[in-house]
Amino acid sequence: MAEEGDGGEQTEDPTPKRLDEAIRRGDVVKSTEVNTWFMLAGGALALMVFAEPAASSLETTLRGLLAHSYEIPTDGPALAGLARTLATDVLATLGIPLLVLALAALAGSAVQHRIILTTDPIVPQLSRISPISGMGRLFSKQALVNFVKGLAKLVLFGAVIAALLWPQRQRLVGLVGVDPAMILPVTRGLTMHMLGSVVAILAVVAAADYLFQYRQWYDRQKMSLRDMKEEFRQSEGDPAVKGKLRQLRNSRMRKRIMAAVPKASVVIANPTHFAVALKYERGMNAPVCLAKGVDILARRIREIAEAHNIPVVENPPLARALYGTVEIDQEIPPEHYRAVAEIIGYLMRLRRMVGRAS
Repeated sequence: MAEEGDGGEQTEDPTPKRLDEAIRRGDVVKSTEVNTWFMLAGGALALMVFAEPAASSLETTLRGLLAHSYEIPTDGPALAGLARTLATDVLATLGIPLLVLALAALAGSAVQHRIILTTDPIVPQLSRISPISGMGRLFSKQALVNFVKGLAKLVLFGAVIAALLWPQRQRLVGLVGVDPAMILPVTRGLTMHMLGSVVAILAVVAAADYLFQYRQWYDRQKMSLRDMKEEFRQSEGDPAVKGKLRQLRNSRMRKRIMAAVPKASVVIANPTHFAVALKYERGMNAPVCLAKGVDILARRIREIAEAHNIPVVENPPLARALYGTVEIDQEIPPEHYRAVAEIIGYLMRLRRMVGRAS
């Protein structure tokens, strides 16, 4: 029963590590509507800013070509040179608009996720060519959403374009009998009007689709309790290894403490729980903690101190305070100067008295 309760149901929110791993694999939030909006907006911008200069430049090139067509040699090398010249002129004219479209395409991906380089999405997988998997994708929730979304867009954009063109129907009919040169400004104005409306509507559609795709992606990254335990074990390390390392660190610390205690000037102790070994020599700013410990380690500090004839002073409040406020190889805090100074001063006077008596 415990294993069933700790099964593979993905009910837990994904961790930052899980999300980062998904992005590195190429599994990212990707809304085609956002990409479409950026491409359409970039195309509208390029059409609005560069259409007239590009058309004028191409017109000049083609007019010159037609005007001097009888002078153009038609042999092989000359014809190839003419093709290169025309291609160069066309690319020079359309280069900036095409660059705008390329930047718009990159921006459509960049706003959704950071740029990544991975080969995981193109690695062959049997599930991609499996008929069963293909049918599953064909009738999946995502496929249904895409169908409904496409149908809704078709109806919506058709209605918007019809609403824009219907008031202009008489004007459009009248263009049949006018000079062709006058048709271009009218159609350009209507085209920009329709593009602006479509871009505005598609911005709302793209934002809604991105939120939907993000929700789908986030739900896809959810984890089971077993996944979370495994990730914790991997990130934090094997508990057995951690315990072994902790024992090794504690062993080294005990050896270091035991080596430092014989150099102490005094050990301040609680009778059974705390022990702090301090060292003080003339010229020092304040006493320094050489070692400290509780319970078993405290008793070991006391034993070593007694074996090396180092005074052990029992002062439970001071021992607890020093243990909690001072680290090894650090000076004691100023608030304990007076209490420790009284103890060290008493011991120094006692040593002098013993020295005189001997």
